[in-house]
Amino acid sequence: MHVTYWLEHAWLDPFVEPGVALDLTDGRIAAVRKDVPVPPPGATVLRGLTIPGLANAHSHAFHRALRSTVQVGSGTFWTWREVMYRVACRLTPESYFELARAVYAEMALAGITAVGEFHYLHHGSGGTPYAEPNAMGEALIAAAGEAGIRITLLDTAYLSSGFGVAPNRHQQRFSDGTAEGWAERASLLKESDHVRIGAAIHSVRAVPADQLSTVASWAQSREAPLHVHLSEQTAENDACLVAHGLTPTRLLADHGVLGPRTTGVHNTHLSDEDIALLGSTSTGTCMCPTTERDLADGIGPATRLQKAGSTLSLGSDSHAVIDLLEEARAMELNERLRSRTRGHWTAAALIRAASADGYAALGWHDAGTIEPGALADLTTIALDTVRTAGPLPRLGAETAVFAASAADVRHTVVGGRHVVRDGAHTMIDSVPAALAKAIAAVHG
Repeated sequence: MHVTYWLEHAWLDPFVEPGVALDLTDGRIAAVRKDVPVPPPGATVLRGLTIPGLANAHSHAFHRALRSTVQVGSGTFWTWREVMYRVACRLTPESYFELARAVYAEMALAGITAVGEFHYLHHGSGGTPYAEPNAMGEALIAAAGEAGIRITLLDTAYLSSGFGVAPNRHQQRFSDGTAEGWAERASLLKESDHVRIGAAIHSVRAVPADQLSTVASWAQSREAPLHVHLSEQTAENDACLVAHGLTPTRLLADHGVLGPRTTGVHNTHLSDEDIALLGSTSTGTCMCPTTERDLADGIGPATRLQKAGSTLSLGSDSHAVIDLLEEARAMELNERLRSRTRGHWTAAALIRAASADGYAALGWHDAGTIEPGALADLTTIALDTVRTAGPLPRLGAETAVFAASAADVRHTVVGGRHVVRDGAHTMIDSVPAALAKAIAAVHG
């Protein structure tokens, strides 16, 4: 199938170009033609600034049901976690599908074209497996398909409550008993055009040290992405030091977890040696600034990690908000607050983290750019809203990152198909209504 899109303004890394025509064949970009001042006959017109589709590299879809409800009163990450568990225990494959479908549609409206779903809610009540062992994971895959976005299902090993501690009653739904049991179930998952299957280690406290290599080997044998929550909380670091005499990063390194297909999520509280280990092994870092500030986690050493050799990607994690432009902006602004200097990343570098580098972290190495051969995943940001009007179009990248929000996304295209057109989802009539219904069902 051959189609042409005409982009009023396009970010062709690192510059913004006016009047760009894209010729697409079977969902991929066949040609990029610059200096096309008017739309060619029959072309689909995207007015505004078009950038590569945004990749949300870290998501827990069911956390969307926590938005606002966890803002009452004070507390810590650990008190927040208890509320999260109560929501998790209520989900079924059917209700999870409805919730995730609405959440992924919200992502599409925000210009997100691919999501990395860090999935550990595997089994039924009390840990009893479903008749279909991957019923919950398949619900997420189906939800992404109906919402029109790509998904990397990061099937997660979650085997213990802490170092040497069995899963608690909430976590029984998460556990396969052993890493071998996890691998057997995860191996049943299948990829397709919109689906990649990856692996995740929930954290060093949730997978015993002698089983870390089993998960790492599973991912390595499939050349699949491997993600892990890493040093999000100082309490985890302290407990790891007591249990093993090592930092979580060193423990992962000693068991073969680190490497260029691995991404550490958060990487907040790291030693100098940790940063050097992550960089020297080309292990990536997924920053989730809106969640990290919402949960009072702290500000991770993103600039030092990148300088050491760790590629940065971005995720919305708990979905306190779903806005990859805000995640990109927050990473820079957090660093400004800490360092009291400005300009740590260019707008181009931040867009890259939110697109190509996020896609790569999720195992999609042929996406996230506007160039021949790439998947035709595109996000168009309006340049005429109250937030974006005024600056010259050639400053569109700066406008997108430092002024725009998810509300300014006008079009989302996935594989050459219009998923969001003029700010409306093309496959789901009312995303707000779908969200309200699904969340009400979860809360009972």
